[in-house]
Amino acid sequence: MIAPAGTRPAGAVRREQLSDEVAARLRTEIMTGALRPDTFIRLDETAARLGVSITPIREALRTLRGEGMVELEPHRGHRIVPLSRNDIQDIFWLQSTIAQELAATTTRRITDEQIDELEVLNAAMAAAVEREDPDAIAAAEFAFHRTFNRASGRIKLAWFLLHATRYLPPQLFASDRTWGAEAVESHRRLIAALRRRDTATVVDLTEGQFADGLTRLLGYLDQVGLWASRPRGVRRGS
Repeated sequence: MIAPAGTRPAGAVRREQLSDEVAARLRTEIMTGALRPDTFIRLDETAARLGVSITPIREALRTLRGEGMVELEPHRGHRIVPLSRNDIQDIFWLQSTIAQELAATTTRRITDEQIDELEVLNAAMAAAVEREDPDAIAAAEFAFHRTFNRASGRIKLAWFLLHATRYLPPQLFASDRTWGAEAVESHRRLIAALRRRDTATVVDLTEGQFADGLTRLLGYLDQVGLWASRPRGVRRGS
């Protein structure tokens, strides 16, 4: 039986947090093509590269195996399962579908105080874009949409969206100054539509954000040649 979080040893909780961080890092590297399809993730090399022990690497790979992102091959290790363009499109379709439903509900339920909070969060993002600080941009973007989605009151649906967006590579977008400036402007239009209680515009803007993200990610993956032929059995670093 799994012990409640409050009764579990602190070391176990920290280990789980570390394995989650490693899984997020590897997931992003797979989604951006930094880890190439059909190559193998070696425990010792990956642990050394990320500066952690083998244990969180092994636990992270177990998580990714459950998501279908890697596959364990006997006597060889964890192979990265190739992503197709349809896979990427399906991921964004799911995210966008949930997000639009949340957006419609948020428009009806959000308070003026919560809209004011979105203004503050978007100002913080604009400042981060001006500083060209990708970490701060990614954090501000996350905070804005978390606040926006939670204003719907549909906490379970917001949770599903949070987990679906794990497959978005935030640093890829946050490092693109054009994306940052356009996201800030999109947020401004969204906030104005929220003040008018204009559901159609809020939903359209939400859909547009995901459509833009899909276009940018597919364009990047085209650029790095993710869809090119992939030799099986080539190990990373070999």
